[in-house]
Amino acid sequence: MTNKEKVSAAEVVKRARSDNKTDSRVMIKQLLTDFREFHGDRNSADDPAIIGGIGRLLDRPVTLISTQKGHDVENRLATHFGSPEPWGYRKAIRLMKQAELFCRPVVTLINTPGAFPGMDAEKAGQGEAIASCIATMMNLKVPVISLIFGEGGSGGALALASSDRVWMTEHSEYAVLSPEGFASILWKDAKRSSEAAEVMGLTPAALLDAGVVEQILPEPLDLVGLRQQLFSAFNELFALTPDALVEQRYQRFRKF
Repeated sequence: MTNKEKVSAAEVVKRARSDNKTDSRVMIKQLLTDFREFHGDRNSADDPAIIGGIGRLLDRPVTLISTQKGHDVENRLATHFGSPEPWGYRKAIRLMKQAELFCRPVVTLINTPGAFPGMDAEKAGQGEAIASCIATMMNLKVPVISLIFGEGGSGGALALASSDRVWMTEHSEYAVLSPEGFASILWKDAKRSSEAAEVMGLTPAALLDAGVVEQILPEPLDLVGLRQQLFSAFNELFALTPDALVEQRYQRFRKF
C-alpha cells in the first residue's frame, strides 16, 4: 500500500467494486501492441466475461487473459457483471495450453466478484471448469503473472490467479467469499459486512504481509511502468527451467 492514505478494509472493498475502475479493454490496449482476440472454447460457446488473445509486451509475444465487467448496461448484463461461465474458463484453458505450446508467458487481469452461479452454468459444469483452469495453470511450463485490479472473488478469481506471481492494486480485494457472505455465515447478519471485511483481512497490505501476493501497485495504474515490470519479471522467470518453474509455483501455493 502506498503512503498516501490508510483506509479501512471496508473502504478497500468499496473502492475495489467501484464503477470507476479502468476497463479491461483499455488496459489491454495500453499494455500490449498488436493484440488479437480469440473467441470460444471450441466446445460450446464464447463468454464475453473473459477476454483472451495474444499480443506483444514490448518485444515479447504474450498470451493475455482478462475478466471483463463492461461499463454500460448491455455489456454488464452480457458478462453477468464480470462473472464468467464455464465456457469462459474453458476458453482460458485453451489459450493457456496454446501459450505453453508456443512458449509464450501468460498475463491475467482480474476484476470479478466470482464465477457466475446461474443454473445453466452449474449444469454445464462450473465447478469442474474452475478446477480444471486451476490445475492447468498450476502445471503450465511457461511463466504466469496475475494482476488483481478490482474484485478478486473466490474460486472465480483463483481460477485465473494460480500463477507464479500475484500482484494487486492498492484499491482491490482478494478473498474466498464476499464480506456480506462471511457475515451471513458467521453472524447471520449481512449488515455486519464492514466488520467482516476487517476480520477477513481484506486489505492488500494484509495479503502482502501474509505472502498471498508479491506486490501492491499504486492507483491510478501506471500502465507504461506496469508494462516494463511485467517484461522484467518474465525475464526473471524464464531463467528457470520449465520443471523448476512448475515446482516453484507448487511450493508457493503449498505454503498456504
